[in-house]
Amino acid sequence: MALAESPSQDVETRPDYLELLQRVERLHRQLLDVVKDELDRESLRDLTSVQALLIYNIGDQVLTAGELKSRGHYLGSNVSYNLKKLVDLGFVNQKRSSADRRTVRISLTQEGLDVCERLTALFARQSVALEPSGGLNTETVEATNVALDRLERFWTDHIRFRL
Repeated sequence: MALAESPSQDVETRPDYLELLQRVERLHRQLLDVVKDELDRESLRDLTSVQALLIYNIGDQVLTAGELKSRGHYLGSNVSYNLKKLVDLGFVNQKRSSADRRTVRISLTQEGLDVCERLTALFARQSVALEPSGGLNTETVEATNVALDRLERFWTDHIRFRL
């Protein structure tokens, strides 16, 4: 089976696709800025925005770092480093599994649950303000989610099938 040929150098990239790539990257950075702003308002200056989002994604669950990595699409070393920091700061508990000593289960401490609740409240306030302040009604948000799901599937297929 032959590999698909690479597009020739004279094929132009669609400008709308390049704009989409820049927008996705910019939006991720802005989300981190929004979270950091909330942490600063709550005087939680020990936490980075990435660590706060890890806390939010753990929530009230008990899981492994691998599960967290696969659900949040974090890089392995990034998760390991930030989990170690969160344990040291008292936001996350770590406990070795009694069934498989190689597996470490993580959960939030009360301090971690408090941070999670603050982010939940932030996202709830923002979701209410989306339409009146941001001009984004439910249908627009749902259509955006569908488009982003398709983009994610496209990128996943690109990697899986080497498109």
